[in-house]
Amino acid sequence: MSTLPAPGPDPVGPEVTPLISGSLRGRRRRPSGEPPPLPRHIDHSTRWYLLLAGVAGALWAGMSVPAALGVITRADLAALRAVAAVRTGWLTRLMLDVNALASPWTARVLALGTIAVLVVTRRFRHLAAYLVIVLAATLLISAMTLQIGRMRPAGIAILGPWQGYSQPSRPVGVLTLVLAGALYTLVPAGRWRNRGKRVAAIIIAAFCAARLYLAVDHPTDQLTALIIGWPLAVAAFRLAVPGDVFPVSYRGGRKAHLDIGGRRGAAIVTALDQQLGITVTSVEPFGLEASAGSTPLRIRFRGPDGRGTALFGKVYALNHLRSDRWYKLARTVVYGRLEDEKPFSTVRRLVEYEDHLLRLTRDAALPTPRPYGFAEITPEREYLIVMEFFEGAREIRNATVDDQVIDDALRVVRRMWDAGLAHRDIKPSNILVRDGKVLLIDVAFAAVRPTPWRQAVDLANMMLTLALASTPDHVYERALNVFAADDVAEAFAACRSITIPSQLRSLMRADGRHLTGLFRQLAPARRPVPVQLWDIRRVAVTAALLTALVAAVALFGVFLRAAGLL
Repeated sequence: MSTLPAPGPDPVGPEVTPLISGSLRGRRRRPSGEPPPLPRHIDHSTRWYLLLAGVAGALWAGMSVPAALGVITRADLAALRAVAAVRTGWLTRLMLDVNALASPWTARVLALGTIAVLVVTRRFRHLAAYLVIVLAATLLISAMTLQIGRMRPAGIAILGPWQGYSQPSRPVGVLTLVLAGALYTLVPAGRWRNRGKRVAAIIIAAFCAARLYLAVDHPTDQLTALIIGWPLAVAAFRLAVPGDVFPVSYRGGRKAHLDIGGRRGAAIVTALDQQLGITVTSVEPFGLEASAGSTPLRIRFRGPDGRGTALFGKVYALNHLRSDRWYKLARTVVYGRLEDEKPFSTVRRLVEYEDHLLRLTRDAALPTPRPYGFAEITPEREYLIVMEFFEGAREIRNATVDDQVIDDALRVVRRMWDAGLAHRDIKPSNILVRDGKVLLIDVAFAAVRPTPWRQAVDLANMMLTLALASTPDHVYERALNVFAADDVAEAFAACRSITIPSQLRSLMRADGRHLTGLFRQLAPARRPVPVQLWDIRRVAVTAALLTALVAAVALFGVFLRAAGLL
């Protein structure tokens, strides 16, 4: 492992109150059986919710025994008679109006509205969880209703409309379920969700009271329906889309960025202290706008002499792993065998790969950050990779781009070619300038022994980036000092819109010049390098993806019918 940089003058400005403090215990090995810095957390309420499922199971089991069923029924009827004793004309009219919530259209509007919002906001993980949980719970309610076959309350005048058997109460269960689903997929955790819970509780309580008043349900019918529709469903949502990994937010930030406060922030400090020997004074988000595949951080720490310096870190979690898998699947379909990538199996493998590439690029004398290892936050779920922080460096589009910078940037690409490497994400936010020297960051997508096409695309993207601050003629002239004219011709023969990173592509549109065409005019004529190359693997992956899409649409229709939303 590399040695930490010698502490120097505090590079991050005047002294501030630390967000979180170091534990000062120092590097240590975690003994077997000791929990990690951030153990996977299951709320006590979630555990109680899961235990409540046993209550519904016990009631259903009791109803299969005649003696127990008789006791349950007598208790239910006694409660309903007590409620029926207070019936009055005006109250009956009010309860009939409240019972209108039993209309199938109430659940349909709530459920379809939730689905529409999740699609518009592109929270597909929440959408998948919502569809699966709502469908499973609805089918469970329907199956148990037919299996138990309990009749409506006997001996008491039923004042409201009803349909089918009574145990569990389908209208109560479905309304509770769609309200819980909307809260846990659409409403941010905290104050707003707590307010939503209170509103939902009032609606459900009024609905249940109305149906008891009208003698449409037994009390135990509602109890089991409520357990399925709220505790069981909420526990499933918390396990499928935990708020600390898949937060609901409308603040406009990227979904990849995790909250580093609270338990996670304390765990980061503990992990850095114990695993890397870094006494942290503060951790803060840094460069979020340029990162879509991790949570970037600036980590301030103090050396033995009390003087401060900074490191750069990135948190990788399960949501980043899943994003990487979808990203690589899309690249396989778009690029085919030119981008023969395999997804990472675990978060550990993802962070190990970047740490390895950091060391490999440093060994190749490339100006990339010095690696300092990575720390385990939650085994197989969250890791923090730590590297050098380029203090004083500026993004190339905000720096002065003279001949020295242009030559240095082109020599970086040449050194990658010579070392058999490709960065694969050359864009302005990944190219920094400090004291006239070019620095290259974010090697997470770098490849060893890449295709010649990919190396040529690296050169094209570097020249396009430089041309934004200069002219194509001047960049081409400087490039001929490092590359042959045929190399440049190959680079732009392989360059397409889909090969240019999105940030660079948007800056080129804003620039207004047709930079790619201008470079092609300057370079020797070369036939375009085909991008759309097909092989058996690409055909199979594309066919499987289309089949899965058709199946998903069909299953969605089945879901709508099975859940009673059509």
